[in-house]
Order: sequence, then structure tokens, then C-alpha cells
Amino acid sequence: MTLTPQTTIREAAVPPEARGVARDEVRLAVVTPATTVHTTATHLPDHLRPGDLLVVNTSATLPSAVASDRWGVHVSTLLDDGSWVVELRQPDNSGPSTPVPGEVLALPGGVSLRVLEPHPAGQSRLWRARTSPEVDRAAYLHRWGRPIHYRYVHGEWPIGALQNVYARHPGSAEMPSAGRPLTERLLVSLMASGVVVAPVVLHTGVASQEKHEPPQPEEYAVPAATARLVDSTRAAGRRVVAVGTTVVRALESAAAGGRVVPTTGWTDLVLGPERPATVVDGLLTGLHEPEASHLHLLAAVAGRRLVDRAYADLGAAGAPAYLWHEFGDSMLLLP
Repeated sequence: MTLTPQTTIREAAVPPEARGVARDEVRLAVVTPATTVHTTATHLPDHLRPGDLLVVNTSATLPSAVASDRWGVHVSTLLDDGSWVVELRQPDNSGPSTPVPGEVLALPGGVSLRVLEPHPAGQSRLWRARTSPEVDRAAYLHRWGRPIHYRYVHGEWPIGALQNVYARHPGSAEMPSAGRPLTERLLVSLMASGVVVAPVVLHTGVASQEKHEPPQPEEYAVPAATARLVDSTRAAGRRVVAVGTTVVRALESAAAGGRVVPTTGWTDLVLGPERPATVVDGLLTGLHEPEASHLHLLAAVAGRRLVDRAYADLGAAGAPAYLWHEFGDSMLLLP
């Protein structure tokens, strides 16, 4: 999957609010088999139907970047045995660095971090590590961490700029950013128009993987009420629309035989041509480079042809200038 020659990546370097644009006034491309409509996120209710189910990820973003005496540290996730999965970064944040197994880093607050082994085995970007003394990850990061930013972001922004309004369960290393345009007033407008909103949880790890890497295992939960709503929505002939690829991964990980069952645990599911979506009918997503692995997931929901046409339409003559990444614009894929 590649960009057309006409498509230009314009990175959103600051939050829309800093550009004088409200969260729910970012651009929205609504892509169907018939056409692409250029609008704004405030008009999302116009493109969904009464009885459609909109599923959101209520994971909250942690300030997961921590300084050490040698490398930058991005804390990706917490494993069941209490160890951390971390990515060590070059001091200028230009990319990952490679530690020596057994290396000990000094973190703020008198905490040391011992790097143990690659996680999962066979790669060199993410590492399992242990803190000494053991600390509560969320509490420690709220005290000593800052939000993860990459070099296309200008300036430092508080954790609130990287938090969805419905975030309730701390655990994500980076923002599940597809939901950022969903403000309180937009959610009320959706519900008033007959759209049902339901939650799942999937805690995202760091997203700076190499282009050839599949998504890493992530912790997730699909509540019983949400599972019932997905099944009843599909039985009624209505659409299940995921807000972000994290929601697709959670719902599809809980799918069995065309139904969704309540599930809590870890998922290593990789969606793509060999494993298309079975319970998700549409997707609200941000704009990211087509080389990123999660775009295979877009195609798993919407089909390769529609995704290719969507990106071509964004770069077509006369189309608005869309902005990319977590502070950028949005796309609604309705195959």
C-alpha cells in the first residue's frame, strides 16, 4: 500500500487547539464505496444511522517518557509478572538505541532499571526490564514521566492534550488518538441522533516500531455489555463502527464464530488480508503513513481497494489539506 504521487504528508506539529481549531472541528473524510465527502468531525452524526454502535477505547494515556542517566526511556507496558517493557531512545529522540543485557539505568526518584532481555525474543527494539525498588508504574510515571512525543511534534504538551475525554483506565503508553475529536458535545449529539456508544479497553504500547514489525501483544478487555451490544447491533442489521484500530483489535480478538464474547487478557492478533475483520463494519481513524503496520488493519476492515482510494482522494486536486498523526485530521471508512 503506497501513497499516490499527489498525496502530501502534512504533519500536525501542535494540537488543533493551538491552531485555533476545536477538537471536534478537525477535518473528516467520510469514505464510502460511492464517494468521499470532505467535512468536519462535528458532522459525524450526519454519516451514522440510528441504531449504529460506536465503540470507543477508554484506556487513558500515561506520561510514559522518562529520562535516565544514559538513554531516554519509553515505558511501553506492564507485564503480568511486574516487569516493564521499555524502548530505549537516543538522547535526541531520533530513534531506538540498543542496550546491553544486564545494563542498569538510573531513573529519577532513586529508582534503577535493569534491562533483562528483548521482548519478545528475536527483536532488538523492545526490552523487558525490572525496577529496583519495585514501583507502581502508573503512580511513578505520573510523578516522574512526561508524555511521549516524536520529533514532528513542536514543543511540550501536557498529558491532557493526549487524553480522550472518555479516558478512564490508565495504561496506554501513547494516546489512542482516533477518539481525540470526540468531545462531550459531539458524543451527546451522536447519542441524541440514535447512535449507541459502548466501551472497550486496550492499552497501547509504544508505536515507533519498524515498518516490518507486527503489532506487539497488548492487554485488553471487552465487557459483557459491549459484547451483547455488538451482537444485537449486527443481528438488527446495523453497523458496528470502531473508533480506532485499537478498538478493532480488541473486538476482533474477542470474536468467535461471528459473535463477540466477554474477554479479558492479552492479544497478539494481527489483522490483515489473511485475517479480515468479522464483527467490525466501519472505522473512524486518524491519518498515518501507509507503510505503518496498522494500515493493514484498515484494509482488514474496509478492503484494500477502498483504503487505497481513500488516500488517493485525500491527495486529489481540490481536496482540503489534511494533517496527519495524533494531532491531525480524521477519516471515517464505511465499506
